[in-house]
Amino acid sequence: MHIVLSQTARRRLTVAAGAALLLGVGFAAGGVVAAQPHMTNALHALQNAQAQLQEATADKGGHRVTAMRLINEAIGEVQAGIAAGS
Repeated sequence: MHIVLSQTARRRLTVAAGAALLLGVGFAAGGVVAAQPHMTNALHALQNAQAQLQEATADKGGHRVTAMRLINEAIGEVQAGIAAGS
């Protein structure tokens, strides 16, 4: 049995296959993040520290500002590590 698809049906099938592929890649990427609980926990801890420092009073002899800068850098490094995978 040979099935002949119209051009519209072929386009729809191609779009559906592409969407399925993207979904699969998305789930795989989510699995990489889920497989890194320590990195994810560290990221959450840094984000909490960042929020606490933002709420603290500003007059700390420049140490609060320095700590915020270092935490922002650390957040970027942890995110890069998570993106890099295991």
